[in-house]
Amino acid sequence: MREVGPFDQAYAVAFKILFQARFKKFFCMGETIKIKVIYSNSRIFIRFNQGISWALDPAGESQPPQQAAGKRGFACTQVALQENAQTVGQAGSQACPSSQRGVFVWQVQASGRLAIMFRMSVEHDNPSGSQGDLESLAAHIKTWGQELGFDEVGIADTGLADSEAGLAAWLEAGCQGQMDYMYKHGVKRSRPDALLPGTRRVISARMSYLPDAEGSLEVLGDPVKAYVSRYALGRDYHKVLRARLQKLADRINGAVPHIHRVFVDSAPVMEVALAEKAGLGWRGKHSLLLSRRAGSFFFLGEIYTDLPLPVDGPVDDHCGRCTSCIEACPTGAIVAPYRVDARRCISYLTIELKGAIPEEFRPLIGNRIYGCDDCQLVCPWNRFARHSDEPDFSPRHGLDSAELAVLFAWTEKEFLEFTAGSPIYRIGYERWLRNIAVALGNAPRVPAVIRALEARINDSLPLVREHVTWALRQHHVPPAEGTV
Repeated sequence: MREVGPFDQAYAVAFKILFQARFKKFFCMGETIKIKVIYSNSRIFIRFNQGISWALDPAGESQPPQQAAGKRGFACTQVALQENAQTVGQAGSQACPSSQRGVFVWQVQASGRLAIMFRMSVEHDNPSGSQGDLESLAAHIKTWGQELGFDEVGIADTGLADSEAGLAAWLEAGCQGQMDYMYKHGVKRSRPDALLPGTRRVISARMSYLPDAEGSLEVLGDPVKAYVSRYALGRDYHKVLRARLQKLADRINGAVPHIHRVFVDSAPVMEVALAEKAGLGWRGKHSLLLSRRAGSFFFLGEIYTDLPLPVDGPVDDHCGRCTSCIEACPTGAIVAPYRVDARRCISYLTIELKGAIPEEFRPLIGNRIYGCDDCQLVCPWNRFARHSDEPDFSPRHGLDSAELAVLFAWTEKEFLEFTAGSPIYRIGYERWLRNIAVALGNAPRVPAVIRALEARINDSLPLVREHVTWALRQHHVPPAEGTV
């Protein structure tokens, strides 16, 4: 815990205000006191237990606040958050243990039975009093994570200075395309403490997702079929991982109360950089995390915490001279080792891009209608990728080997029904049809393909009509009379 001197006048004022709120009767009754904390952009409700009755000693009420601050419980200049196992009588002669978690109040405003604390510092010291206990807790966290279905859990500190510089250069080059969220949060992405004040460690976890599905290469080799990135065939991974991470965070909280927040690709978090620091793998030349034991077909999730857990060391880079991923990228999006220009990436073009897909990339997309796995499929380390036995990642509605013409015939109602709870749902019906129109333009000139395209030549959605017209041109089919 960060050491501070005895309460100065500001702290004494806080002491006085609390007693003006008549908290004394709560001490005598041994009640729980509810404190509403205004903590940067977050509101945290902390329930103080009986131990606070000696941190704010009623015996000091009649004395000047500056003198009372140095008496009995105030000797440690902190308000205890952990339960005091001693009786009230025993606690009276004890200073607060320096190992307890504490709150340093800068400004307090009383309101009946509720005290509102503005601007405060919440920090942990060793919650159990020994480094060995922290190491034991870290080991338990990894075991609990595996019990919840994670393949591996690691712990990192929050220093991301090198990654921050790389991100700044990537953004400066405009490689993010339309992904404005990559820069609008400022330094929160590269400074965990700016996103969740008080963060000292990041617990990073990975979970394999490769489902039991039609072979990727077989589907890619059949141009009348639709290729959906393997991670998107089942239930939305955000929901699956977030629920598991929250259970892990709650279990940690049961052992040692901590300020925390869980993330799964849903906030400005540098998940690959943090997982790399946590020893879960190294960043491959395709920019994804690689593991010698699991390849790259896995999801990542994080728990930000204020617990000062021991950290894991990074592992070595094992890409060597291999450039398979760079050579395999259909659109040349891996413009240099460890650098992807999203504007050229098929995953970006079929998922993040909201408007028309640039014509130069359409023939290169092939039959990929949602995402792309090519850089992973050729990676030698994915020989060790493990198939997931998680039912939520299993393919739904035959999307692992569906025909393009069948999917192109879906109504909007069918799209919403069949993709509910799936990552695909968020791109919407219009972009779904746009992507399939491009794939049909790259498909063989067979009657089923031409009929599917001609059925939407006058589609109500302009974006779809434009891509259908392009697709028919690829098959040398002239526009029919009356075409919009």
